[in-house]
Amino acid sequence: MLQFEFMKRIVCFSVFAFVLSVFGLTANAQEVSGSVPNGSLARGKSVRVTVTLDIPAGLHVNSNRPKGENLIATVVTPTGGGLRFGSVRYPAGHDKTFGFSKNALNVYEGRVTFSFPVTVPSNFKGDSASFRVAIRFQACTDEVCYPPKTKRINLSARIR
Repeated sequence: MLQFEFMKRIVCFSVFAFVLSVFGLTANAQEVSGSVPNGSLARGKSVRVTVTLDIPAGLHVNSNRPKGENLIATVVTPTGGGLRFGSVRYPAGHDKTFGFSKNALNVYEGRVTFSFPVTVPSNFKGDSASFRVAIRFQACTDEVCYPPKTKRINLSARIR
């Protein structure tokens, strides 16, 4: 009988560890990428840079305007490199109803692309620039939301 209890505990622990690892992997499965057109920027000019958030099937993230005062909006923040950044252009999300909410929420699913202008000051010194882009979002399934997360990427470009 003691052996049966021991085996039962091992099986329960194994199932718990497996479920925890699957949910942990799902919560971290979003990928972020970005690009500078032609890999270059010109002094005194603006170029629109794009950043893409890939959201795996079965997950959604709140849009930049999620339709709920307690919901965490997706926010894109470019910084650094001695460059100037304009306002981020957020795509429209789509309204979707979930079992945990009476009202539709505005969410992103699948592949979502954001863009913003980058301007190189005319007096910029150097032949290359690097900058960082952070995306803060909250991923959810139809039943549960994970803690908010910020993913960062570094982008670089030649300066002409």
